[in-house]
Amino acid sequence: QVQLVESGGGLVQAGDSLRLSCAASTRTFSSYDMGWFRQAPGKEREFVAAISRSGGMTGYADSVKGRFTISRDNAKNTVFLQINSVKPEDTAVYYCAARSGRTFPFRQSAGYDYWGQGTQVTVSS
Repeated sequence: QVQLVESGGGLVQAGDSLRLSCAASTRTFSSYDMGWFRQAPGKEREFVAAISRSGGMTGYADSVKGRFTISRDNAKNTVFLQINSVKPEDTAVYYCAARSGRTFPFRQSAGYDYWGQGTQVTVSS
């Protein structure tokens, strides 16, 4: 029902900034909470950030709080993840996800119904 396509990843140096984008193919984008998750090699996928349908509520993992900012443009069916002061520990594949229900907490991946293919972020020092 919903296709998600991430973009904006790449190779950056520690301390740099970049912005990830996720474009959704649905006509009802504003009915979905959106989240960003990431997975580093050999590690489990972890929650990064999430934003409510209208953008009025956001949540962040402690590891990225103060450095990452999630936002959305419902008119353009797009959610963004602004990454500042990037660290080598941020190296991972970043996934965009969408959920229509609210049975689970923001940070619980099981609550999300649709996932993008991921975009690689690699941080050198």
